Amino acid sequence: MDETLTLSALALGALALLPVAKRRLELSRAKHRSLAGHSRMAKRLARWLPGYAYDDSSWFNSDGAPESVASQRRTALLHLGDEFRTRYAQSLAMTAQARAAISDLAFTGRYRVPFQYSPLLREHLQVGAFLRASEGVQVEDLDGNRFYDLTGSYGVNVLGYDTYKACMHEGAQAADALGPVLGSYHPCVLSNAERLKRISGLDEVSFHMSGTEAVMQAVRLARYHTGRKRLVRFCGAYHGWWEDVQPGPGNPLPPRETYTLQDMAERSLHVLATRRDIACVLVNPLQALHPNANAPGDSSLIDGSRRAQYDKAAYTAWLKRLREVCTARGIVLIFDEVFVGFRLAAGGAQQYFGVQADMVTYGKTLGGGLPIGVVCGKAELMKRYREDRPADLCFARGTFNAHPYVMASMSAFLDRLETPATRALYEDLDDTWNRRAASLNAQLEAAGHPVRVANLQTIWTVLYTQPGRYHWMLQFYLRQQGLALSWVGTGRFIFSLNYTEDDFTEVCRRFLAACEAMRDAGWWWRDEALTTKRIRRSVLMESLRQKF
Repeated sequence: MDETLTLSALALGALALLPVAKRRLELSRAKHRSLAGHSRMAKRLARWLPGYAYDDSSWFNSDGAPESVASQRRTALLHLGDEFRTRYAQSLAMTAQARAAISDLAFTGRYRVPFQYSPLLREHLQVGAFLRASEGVQVEDLDGNRFYDLTGSYGVNVLGYDTYKACMHEGAQAADALGPVLGSYHPCVLSNAERLKRISGLDEVSFHMSGTEAVMQAVRLARYHTGRKRLVRFCGAYHGWWEDVQPGPGNPLPPRETYTLQDMAERSLHVLATRRDIACVLVNPLQALHPNANAPGDSSLIDGSRRAQYDKAAYTAWLKRLREVCTARGIVLIFDEVFVGFRLAAGGAQQYFGVQADMVTYGKTLGGGLPIGVVCGKAELMKRYREDRPADLCFARGTFNAHPYVMASMSAFLDRLETPATRALYEDLDDTWNRRAASLNAQLEAAGHPVRVANLQTIWTVLYTQPGRYHWMLQFYLRQQGLALSWVGTGRFIFSLNYTEDDFTEVCRRFLAACEAMRDAGWWWRDEALTTKRIRRSVLMESLRQKF
């Protein structure tokens, strides 16, 4: 009898666990089938992968190139390094001096290219980090060299640097009488809040000092009001550098309450529709350009396999289905528009894709040139306390939130956003920038260069049509031609909306000249038997040799 009862209890226990196991399996299948979607595995790999570097004997022919090509590349690198040291002498000298004190410079200098190539490259070829002026669509370094700016100041520069300098100047004048008084508000805060409510279509606003802070607060409020703890983000998306939204390498702690799911996938929708522990879903619309892929950077460009393609109709349909599921399940849908806000449309990604979120975060350009983070949300989600539970709070404050000078600069930016001249910049944006991308691609194809571009309006990335280990060298030839890039190299170009046709034509001319120099230096030599798969395999074997 006792044995029968024991077996029955075990059977009932097993049956009770079946739904849990089923949900766990569904969650596992919804995660992206790569290291990017499995952060714990990625962190193990990061600890396991040994550091190594090519020396002079192997650096120039790591792709199996003959000695004649290796010699050609060596000569080209040394010549380029000499030219940079001459043309950018003051900028490089100050960068070298600052590197010992500014940790960011040590990081970006090391990870500008694949780590295997970094030590020798840094010995022979340096890049300056200092500028002294901006005007129109150009910036100027300490040596007087002028560059067409393709950095976009990490997304801040939507309307053109001259606009932001004017906003900052007007903001300083407007806030000068109050000065750095904190805690109380400058009168322009009310106008800013009302205009942001109209733009976002939401009820309330809170101000912060950065986009990362704004996302943190939005997630915090979603958890507070839903009583759930899980956060869903999609593979490859960036939402700031804090723990819950940056699992895997780059984060010293493992993810705690975060699910990283496949973007634009039925399995992800099923997980959202069946689980009861999900508080919110974070969406970064920039992922429309490279779904389920990390932000592109030349530091990982060792095989030429980088891919990007934007399909507005498909991504819009995905967002609408996501909206439906979140509404049905009481999940807070958060649009992280820190990067794309006011770039795709004057009303942001919500206007551009025609989907209303429950909460939206803004940053970067909204500050009119100064640091800012903003959360807009429904009234019931923005409340930080409960009337019937006075000790149950969701606290969030910051000393510099709603700083008078930042708020006044934001007010100047919002003023400009409403002018006919600025509104005209947004007309036919898709057609204009798609046409420009197609034009450059046609020129690249006609010249026989293994390079193409993909774009989400003014946000571009460079792709390669053949495998190769030295594609990342293109960033230095682009700089040689007077095109300013961010530290991630050709992974991302960000144009401001004030680029004229003449400006763009000149950028294309310089881009093609850089490609010609790249080809002539032998960096695009190719073994016809070489494939991307073989390159990946050889990199893996090198790692294994280093470890064992």
